[in-house]
Amino acid sequence: PTPALAQREPILPRGRAERPAAMLALALVVSQALVAGAVAHGVSPALARPAPRTSVHMKLSKRMAAAAKLVDKEKLYEPAEAIKVMKEVSSAKFAETAEAHIRLALDPKYNDQQLRTTVALPKGTGKEVRVAVLADGPMADAATAAGADIVGMDDLVQTINSGVLDFDVLIATPPAMPKIAKLGRVLGPKGLMPSPKAGTVATDVAAAVADFKSGKFEFRCDKQGIVHVPFGKCTFEDADLLTNLKAVQETVEKNKPSGAKGKYFLSMYVCSSMGPSLKVDMDALGKLAEVNV
Repeated sequence: PTPALAQREPILPRGRAERPAAMLALALVVSQALVAGAVAHGVSPALARPAPRTSVHMKLSKRMAAAAKLVDKEKLYEPAEAIKVMKEVSSAKFAETAEAHIRLALDPKYNDQQLRTTVALPKGTGKEVRVAVLADGPMADAATAAGADIVGMDDLVQTINSGVLDFDVLIATPPAMPKIAKLGRVLGPKGLMPSPKAGTVATDVAAAVADFKSGKFEFRCDKQGIVHVPFGKCTFEDADLLTNLKAVQETVEKNKPSGAKGKYFLSMYVCSSMGPSLKVDMDALGKLAEVNV
């Protein structure tokens, strides 16, 4: 190469730590060469340079934009007021689910900062829950009498193993546990594997079926330390939703992991399935009277 070109050629170092800087230098030289070539052909330098990136904002639908106008994003809502406004902005053509999203001071990558538990909503979830029970003999009869949708043992194990999961909750009796050990690959990804901690391994199957039918379900915090919990339908009465929300707060408080330090509740938002979120005053929720079931 000529001396002029040799001066412009970047020398790529072989050291791994120096490669990013070398690649940046190479990109700069290439960019300058492209701009110089464009100018030589009569293109303005401003037009030759690539346009800066701009952020993309998703356009809100008319329904969502109208609902967002009714919510003050800067306001800390009292629990009862938050539920009232949440119901007012719920405008979908179906019964939307009321959701609570609670950010906790947890880092779930540590075993002593993981939250996984169950909550029984006093006023129910508003959703029909299909319960399957792995039991035989008297326990199977008790499960059927309690309202279980599917009851069986070996036949039910075969059905599940084939990939048919026509239920929302699977309850197992202790004698059934060895039989479902091989079902982990089917039940695990769906979060349906019975466990004593979740209350889905029970000796009193009648009580377990009644609990899950009436609104008991399991939840856990995600990788960011946030729990996402449905607490009813927007068609519920305000008082019933408040009772359920209080039950969620009490359950999260009661099951505080041992590794949690400092302020436990960082924030809480409530929203309908298709509506904007409202920030709830956690202190006011904590001071409410105990839930009257």
